[in-house]
Amino acid sequence: MKITSLIFSLAFLVPSWVHGQLPAARIDYGQLVSRADLVYDKPAPRSEAGMPVGNGRMGSLVWTAPSAIRFQINRNDVFANSSASNNFYQRNTDYCGGTGFVDIDFGQALFTGQDFRQRLSCYDGLVTVEHGALKASIMALSDEDVMAVHVEDGRPDRGAVQVDLRMLRDAVSHRGNHSAVSKVSVVDGYIVLTQQFTEDDYYCGSAVVIGVQGAGAQAELANESTSRLMLRPGSSPFTVYIATAASFDAREDLVAAAVKKLRTAEGEGFERMLASHKTWWHHFWEKGFIQLHSADGVADNVEKYYTYYLYVMASSSRGKYPTKFNGMLWSTGGDTRQWGALYWGANQSCLYNALFASNRLDLLRPMFDMYTDMYERCALAARQQWGSKGIYIPETVGFDGPDSLPEDIAREMRALYLVQKPWRERSTAFNDYAYTKLPYLSRWNWKLDGGWHEGRWLSLTKDSAAFGHTSHILSRSAKIAYKYWLYYQYTQDTAWLRKYAYPMLKGVAEFYRHFPNVKKESDGKYHIYHVNDNEALWDGHNTVEEISAMMGIFPVVIEASGILKTDEAMRPVWQEFLSHLSPLPARVRDGKTVWMKSLAPVFHGNPEGLPDGNTMPTWYFDLCNKAAGSPLTGVAENTFDAFFPRGITATTRVGVLSRLPIAGIRLGHAEVTRYLIPNQLHTEETEAMPNRMDQREGRQTTNVERLGRAAEALQEALVQSVPRAPGEAPVIYVFPAWPRQWDANFELLCRGDFLVSASMLHGAVSTVQITAQAGGTCRLANPWPGGSAVIYKNGKRWQSSSAKLLVFPTNTEDVFHILPGKKG
Repeated sequence: MKITSLIFSLAFLVPSWVHGQLPAARIDYGQLVSRADLVYDKPAPRSEAGMPVGNGRMGSLVWTAPSAIRFQINRNDVFANSSASNNFYQRNTDYCGGTGFVDIDFGQALFTGQDFRQRLSCYDGLVTVEHGALKASIMALSDEDVMAVHVEDGRPDRGAVQVDLRMLRDAVSHRGNHSAVSKVSVVDGYIVLTQQFTEDDYYCGSAVVIGVQGAGAQAELANESTSRLMLRPGSSPFTVYIATAASFDAREDLVAAAVKKLRTAEGEGFERMLASHKTWWHHFWEKGFIQLHSADGVADNVEKYYTYYLYVMASSSRGKYPTKFNGMLWSTGGDTRQWGALYWGANQSCLYNALFASNRLDLLRPMFDMYTDMYERCALAARQQWGSKGIYIPETVGFDGPDSLPEDIAREMRALYLVQKPWRERSTAFNDYAYTKLPYLSRWNWKLDGGWHEGRWLSLTKDSAAFGHTSHILSRSAKIAYKYWLYYQYTQDTAWLRKYAYPMLKGVAEFYRHFPNVKKESDGKYHIYHVNDNEALWDGHNTVEEISAMMGIFPVVIEASGILKTDEAMRPVWQEFLSHLSPLPARVRDGKTVWMKSLAPVFHGNPEGLPDGNTMPTWYFDLCNKAAGSPLTGVAENTFDAFFPRGITATTRVGVLSRLPIAGIRLGHAEVTRYLIPNQLHTEETEAMPNRMDQREGRQTTNVERLGRAAEALQEALVQSVPRAPGEAPVIYVFPAWPRQWDANFELLCRGDFLVSASMLHGAVSTVQITAQAGGTCRLANPWPGGSAVIYKNGKRWQSSSAKLLVFPTNTEDVFHILPGKKG
């Protein structure tokens, strides 16, 4: 049976009128969300294809061996080393996240495919594994760092069960003066695994504690790397509780902290915790939704992936630190992973950009917390590394931000990186200091692995200059700061703007304004020299990344200053800089003006190439939105078209990280929605696993980057809330790039804290609902161009208009229904 019936059963069509009142939307969230469930009728072919369970701080994939259900328990706040480490100079050797392996072994080959069922219920946040009369229900408690595995075993021949807690590595491991010490033990009948990572003054520790309720369990040490619980034969039902704790404070008793969490869970019991757990997840799903259908089933599949993306992010991004692009909470082979323990800005954006419009802004808080916490370190980096003011957030950065430098090293670094001193003249002291530093950190990214030679690691340079793939990317600072601005626009939280966003915006603006290689030249324009354009172009002049960043940041810092009534004297200073900023680099290609990467000369890369498709910076900073009437729209159209000289069809390829779908949708291209979003989800660039994740980034990097990019594009196609230019008032556009072949129903958040719902059937917009959660002026592009719109306020007819732009005042919690009137 086709899923069309589901669509219509959920009030998908134009709502009916009852006694002159506008009815509330009737959405069966359980039925809608369950369409994204994972269902296996045979065991996952590999551990990386397991089903994700997490509470945003700790989590694991769930997979099976023939006799066991298996886990690797991971946390977002466990890092083996800091950014100052001197022991991970070889790429991909720094590590993070893992706390221990757990196996629940039933002693028989049950999970072999025969009579096997495994299901992830996204709506309930619950994984079940079944074989015949045996059923295990698995959840990560929403409000505590405990995973619970409840087993009901009705088999007549059930035997003994053992629960093993295993180390991720040898008990003692050293790299230089870095040490990792793991220990298994038995404490009060619980089995325990602790880890301690130390280097110089750095410390991070973790603890896993496991207990069983409902079965007599004997705790023992199986060997030097494994602690074990032996359950009484025939036990059923029983619940295994897995509690974790972590800290950067060596004085904290992590075992006691984890035991306390476990005992609290035991006191609650599985059934009560399950009810509370489901309530959390059900409330989560009610914050917004997307519901799609098309005759070929493509739109339905896109909806499924969107819902699943939200599930994965809710399961992995509710802690102190953001989930990492390369593995998230889903590593299964230990805690080493390709790209190590650092955060890459471009890759992280794949996971986080879509969360604004999804109305799950709480999932963004770990990202904001991390960057806010490193503010002072970023301010120090601006001064030490670049000789500037404000703040500098590197493209690749550790969880703790850039480390401090000795002043003599910082002084030479500035001279080298600003191209004031020839690279070949760098000192022995500088080379020796750099030798042991993490090569993926942006400031050391000129380093090249040379391999081992006669017992010594060779650290080379990528080229004959101080440049590397991420070494001179400054625009990440602006992109992070712009996210803070967007958070304010979506929430209208002035306290947030003052305390968190404004310092970031001002810090980035002041960094650019004082950057030594920004110079006002004889043409009266500010130029920027010796910077990268993302990773492919090094040492450019007026790169599109950096000019876009400055064109975006300065208007919003001026606007934020006005809102907060602060730094009044700085506004004309910032305005002067903005008014005299060099234009975006451009050239004529096939008779049309298009943006290009950089002005010549450059050290590495093609300056005349099109902007990086994975960043599309002019779109990122609200510089070109067709619907908003941006003055840059013409060049934006030419540039976008240049990426697709043969047009866009069902066979057009698009990469995992690409923002080209978002760029095309911002320009109103419905064919981009129809073809590029599905093609990004099913890109040929990487192979998707049965759990819809991929390992595009390499070994142990299970992730949903492509799902996040597609989710952002999908939301933009359904509704945009964009200004004509940065810092100006946003306008809401419903279905700005929607294919007529797809029916849709959605509820998403727009800037101004307007919660917007709308439906389209057979290419016609049927109804729009706007809830003004913060009040203020609403600006809505008429959903029926050329016709009139009738506006109902709080259930009563209020006004009608045929204007292209509907502008009306709102109060907090006002609800507006906008329906089509007569065509003009």
